Amino acid sequence: MSPPTTSHTYRRTADATSIELVTENVPQTLKPNEVLLKIHAVSLNFRDIGMLTNRYPIPVIPQGIPCSDASATVLGVGSAVTTFKPGDHVTPAFQMDRITGREKNAPFVALGGDVDGVLRQYAVFEEQVLTKIPSYLSHEEAATIACAGVTAWTALGMGQSHQVDVALMQGTGGVSMFAVLICLAAGIRPIVTSSSDEKLEQVKSLGTKERPVLGINYRTHPDWAAEAQRLTDGKGVDVVINNVGVAAMEQSFDALCSNGGTISLVGFLGGMPEKMPDCVMPAMMKMAKIQGIQVGSVKDQQDLCDFLAEKKVDLKPLVDCKVFKFEDAADAFKYVDSGAHVGNVVIRVAG
Repeated sequence: MSPPTTSHTYRRTADATSIELVTENVPQTLKPNEVLLKIHAVSLNFRDIGMLTNRYPIPVIPQGIPCSDASATVLGVGSAVTTFKPGDHVTPAFQMDRITGREKNAPFVALGGDVDGVLRQYAVFEEQVLTKIPSYLSHEEAATIACAGVTAWTALGMGQSHQVDVALMQGTGGVSMFAVLICLAAGIRPIVTSSSDEKLEQVKSLGTKERPVLGINYRTHPDWAAEAQRLTDGKGVDVVINNVGVAAMEQSFDALCSNGGTISLVGFLGGMPEKMPDCVMPAMMKMAKIQGIQVGSVKDQQDLCDFLAEKKVDLKPLVDCKVFKFEDAADAFKYVDSGAHVGNVVIRVAG
């Protein structure tokens, strides 16, 4: 079977305020280490919307192809590729420059920002940045892994030696929802904050009597850190996944346990304030660690996929009830920007 000659592809417009559909050529010859993919589903992250609304703090390539999270099938491989074969279900990693996670001083090369992303029908990637998808997952479910899933994995410190008993996730977006499912599968007690009782009830329904998901409405409890302390009998949480940014740092410290907790800085939903909060004394007093998270490495992604396959983690709750057609991709961006979703918003590219 000959490879496709063209691909329908979305790119950011010249003024970087929207996306536009174009037709581009597909390479007909692969380099030895390259893999040709047919993309089936793409999920959106807040960074994708931030790039179009002047809310993303990092420069991106002009008129680049957006999005980093995809589920795909291998159509063809280069002569030196040994890990994959046509028909394999795979997903590219978010960080193109982090293979083992041990690289030092490597440039930050993120899919959908620094290099062209995955909101297209066909794409070519190097073998080393791909991982196989657990066979039990649908394409829509697997499309949530690369950014949201790996970020949740590294933010929780999975694979590290320290013990995590309780974790608090801010919000009900993709990272938080994925983290809840990892927590439930790993025996970690999850607490989620939201301004919506309806969303909290939806998240709490994922738990069981033996492994409940606890919720805090931060409008009802403006001092949500105090409520987190109450829910943990004054012990505090081991990890805070901070999706808001520096605006939530004070309460993130207050919610932590008193001996070696971690604040994982993941997002910037609260924007970038002019004055940075004092983090030195709170960190010293609680012996806490502030961990900057840039998603994770290809190895982290493979470790997560192995964990999902071993535990048979059900990722269906991660996919928002509204799944968009490829031709309606612009509407999917608007939907994420509205904040009405729970989990990841998915665009179905191909059947």
